[in-house]
Amino acid sequence: MATATQALRGPGAERRGRMLTLRRRRDERTGRTPRYDLIRRKRPLAGVTCLFSLLAFAQGLVWNTWGPIQNSARQAYHFSSWDIALLVLWGPIGFLPCFAFMWLMDKRGLRITVLLTSFLMVLGTGLRCIPLSDLMLKRRLIHAGQLLNGLAGPTVMNAAPFLSTTWFSADERATATAIASMLSYLGGACAFLVGPLLVPAPNGTAPLLAAESSRAHIEDRIDTVLYTEFGAVCLIFAATLAYFPPRPPFPPSVAAASQRLSYRRSFCRLLSNLRFLMIALAYAIPLGVFAGWSGVLDLILTPVHVSQVDAGWIGFWSIVGGCVVGIAMARFADFIRGMLKLILLLLFSGATLSSTWFTLTCLNSITYLPLNTVTLYASCILLGVFLNSSVPIFFELFVETVYPVPEGITCGVVTFLSNMFMGVLLFFLTFYHTELSWFNWCLPGSCLLGLLLIVCFRESYDRLYLDVVVSV
Repeated sequence: MATATQALRGPGAERRGRMLTLRRRRDERTGRTPRYDLIRRKRPLAGVTCLFSLLAFAQGLVWNTWGPIQNSARQAYHFSSWDIALLVLWGPIGFLPCFAFMWLMDKRGLRITVLLTSFLMVLGTGLRCIPLSDLMLKRRLIHAGQLLNGLAGPTVMNAAPFLSTTWFSADERATATAIASMLSYLGGACAFLVGPLLVPAPNGTAPLLAAESSRAHIEDRIDTVLYTEFGAVCLIFAATLAYFPPRPPFPPSVAAASQRLSYRRSFCRLLSNLRFLMIALAYAIPLGVFAGWSGVLDLILTPVHVSQVDAGWIGFWSIVGGCVVGIAMARFADFIRGMLKLILLLLFSGATLSSTWFTLTCLNSITYLPLNTVTLYASCILLGVFLNSSVPIFFELFVETVYPVPEGITCGVVTFLSNMFMGVLLFFLTFYHTELSWFNWCLPGSCLLGLLLIVCFRESYDRLYLDVVVSV
């Protein structure tokens, strides 16, 4: 109660929260449609959510461009395994200035931050499209473009709870968070589908002249993908520049109208909260490992004789399933409030079992488990469903646990930790990429650790208390 009450303190915050409460009580007594609802219907919710979701989708698509077509990229641009791992690694490296973006969001609002993010993506995708005959310079520009796209990651990964609190009421927040955050994963999933379908796999048995012709054809198809992604990002940037409101005309809830802690006090609160650190590690370790594993899924499945196209379909359906289930779980959490920990326990139990199944299947020479397309599809898709669908549930639980810390700062810290673990894992992959069984074992180990941390976590709902109890 103390935390929720403190959130209303500050210049103007108490007055705004009291006015919102009095208006709701008056409308309930008179039986008329609340003024809040009339205003909220006029708000451009669909436009704001759609633009942000498209931006997140494009960022995930660009980040995962190279992993699904790594065999083709090797022949077209003479990429090595180190290059492929580094192209994926630029995503977590782009999170190093994460807190600068969170400060910008806290001080200047979502519009300025989204415009800067989309502009970085325009520059990044544009660099990759510059036609050059020098392959060395071309590879450097591709790496630079991936880094600029990685710098857009902090906003698209962290701003979903900030957007949902700013624009949506308490009974819609989890769903809005799920939609805004899951679209980035869906973009990465579509890269598994678009890349292998548009870019042909190399033919290693062709004679020299045919191989050169195949290399030129592959390079042309890769250029088509890069130009298409550049055009899509430019359209999103133009739409954002023309229309993206900084805030709604009226706060949708008491929590949205209340004042938050300062930037410095927020970090002190987060770092001194043991419960937050516990649940943050439960998110960061398994999700970071899974993100790195997904980014090089083709590299992992190649030793077990899985084609580039099959690896793309496996990655696609695993992430799409997680997006669908994640939105459904978030909608369920909006109806049944106070059940976030139970949902996470169920999801991580399934993730631990499915990741163990996949790892043991890849060791079929020792475990004698059947290794075929059905088992690989089933285990990978289940793993993606359980882990990806937990992301919006985690985000809502983070904000509830440390409220009134601003949503952007809270999620910025946990996604920074997740990308740090992902970066460390991919860093080791650049040195130990000849034998990848150790990489597969990281999956069940991280999921089991996350499950144990969730079991020990004691949940609380300070923001929900403010909206449901204080506003009544």
